[in-house]
Amino acid sequence: MAVSDEDVAFIHDLFGPLGGISHRKMMGGLSIYRDGQIFAILSSDGRVYLKARGGFAEELAAEGSEKFEMGDGRGMHYWTLPEAALDDPEQACDWARRALAAI
Repeated sequence: MAVSDEDVAFIHDLFGPLGGISHRKMMGGLSIYRDGQIFAILSSDGRVYLKARGGFAEELAAEGSEKFEMGDGRGMHYWTLPEAALDDPEQACDWARRALAAI
């Protein structure tokens, strides 16, 4: 499934309050940037992932987030945005700020 215009609009609505949001389509998904710094991706299946390592990744895991896995089982340093934040731009932006601070 390729990213649609509606998916792009959703991402900009969700993270727009951060300011400086841009995106690039890639490999069926979307890379999401703030002021040129990648902090999240939208996978081709419509899941939002935040860039995370170390303590921040542990916080996301404690919230029930799942690690992004490649088709061959390799993991990447991206974790799903907590479910409650998907409908709440304020909460999504709080998580995004934390992701940006941890980069």
